[in-house]
Parts: sequence; C-alpha cells; structure tokens
Amino acid sequence: MDLSLLASDEVLGTFVPIVVYWVYSGLYMTMGSLNNYRLHSKKDEDTKNLVPKGKVVRIMGTSNTQQTPPPPPPLIVTARQFIVAMFVFDTWQYFMHRIMHHNRFLYKHLHSWHHRLVVPYAFGAQYNHPIDGLLIETAAGAVAFLVSGMSPRASIFFFTFATIKGIDDHCGLMLPWNPFHVFFGNNAAYHDVHHQLYGSKYNFAQPFFVVWDKVLGTHMPFRLEKRVGGGFEARPIKD
Repeated sequence: MDLSLLASDEVLGTFVPIVVYWVYSGLYMTMGSLNNYRLHSKKDEDTKNLVPKGKVVRIMGTSNTQQTPPPPPPLIVTARQFIVAMFVFDTWQYFMHRIMHHNRFLYKHLHSWHHRLVVPYAFGAQYNHPIDGLLIETAAGAVAFLVSGMSPRASIFFFTFATIKGIDDHCGLMLPWNPFHVFFGNNAAYHDVHHQLYGSKYNFAQPFFVVWDKVLGTHMPFRLEKRVGGGFEARPIKD
C-alpha cells in the first residue's frame, strides 16, 4: 500500500473536517461544569430541544484518488484567498439562510430541523436536513472554493476552520479566553439570539462576520446579563 495516499489532498479533505467536528464538539460536550459561562442551563439543553441528542448525527462520504499535489502558493496569496473565501462563504450563507426563514415551505420542510435545537450545543452545530445542509453549507463551501481560487490543500484548512467556527457558534458557552469571541462579533451569543423565537428573523449572518445583517437591517443587538443561578443570558437591546 502506498502510504502517501493517506496524506493526499482528497483523503485529508474528507477526513480532517470530520475528525475535527467530532473532537472539537466532543470537547465542548464534556465541559459540564462551566455553568457560570453557559447561555442556557444544562437542564434546558437536555429538556427544551425538540430532538434528542441521540438523533443529532451527521454522516459524510469519502473518495480517494492518487495524484501529485502542486507546490503550495506563497503565504500572502493563501491569506488573501482565505479572506475572499470567508466573505463569499458568509455572503452565500446569509442569503440562503434568510430565504430559508422567509419561505414558509422551505422553513417547514427543511430549515426547521435545525431550529428544533432551541438551546444550541456544540454537537448539534451540523444537525440539519440533508438538503438544507447541501444548499446552505455545501454550496457555500463550493462557491467560496471556486471564487477564491485556493488550492485543494488550502481548502482543507479553510473548511476545518469554518467547521470549528460553526461548532463554536453553537457551543452555548461564553468563555472569557475564547479567541473567537475576541476576533469575531459573530459568536455563540450572537447566534443564540437567532435560535430564540424573538430573534428568528434576525442575526442570519454566519459563521464569520455580521456585515450583511447590519447592511440589510436584520441585525439584532443584544447585551449579556448574568443569570440567576449562574451563566449568562443574551437579551435584545431595544432601539
């Protein structure tokens, strides 16, 4: 067996995001004692969601071909491609996500699956209808990959990063040392507002920036308040 196949772009691109998803979301799921940083109580996470954790499972396929990868582009080129890909990824997801909420048929039969998780948690980040996932997640990734012009190997790192960011947005924890909360206004609390009934037509932007929400009037500002018993609660700020 040619062991170099195990490090091919195709194999890495297939398995790295999957492994990262299970490991990173699993890490959050083991943080049961961080009640002072939770957006919802552990009890709410287990009782208020409309789907049990056992059903929150995703299965992905695999492919494998042998080829010699081209030399990597300069780091500055890869960085520029990442920024372009992030913007394209966000743009596609914003508009498709908004359509899924405003079209009653699409919401009822597709996107409502994801909103069965009234109290988001890390392992449920990718819990959605397969067609919903195809239209919002997969298509966004494909367009971002093509428009940015990044190499297959660079895309492995980009999609892994996007996967980690999506998990973090659903983790339900506002940890003070989380770097995502420092560099991105679109974080766990921002997306938690969207999962609540009062915010279901707001905060569509995901997973990186909040630009489209602010430009198109769907941004719902909020403040974090200490919750009795520990943790935080994201409360909307009235204009």
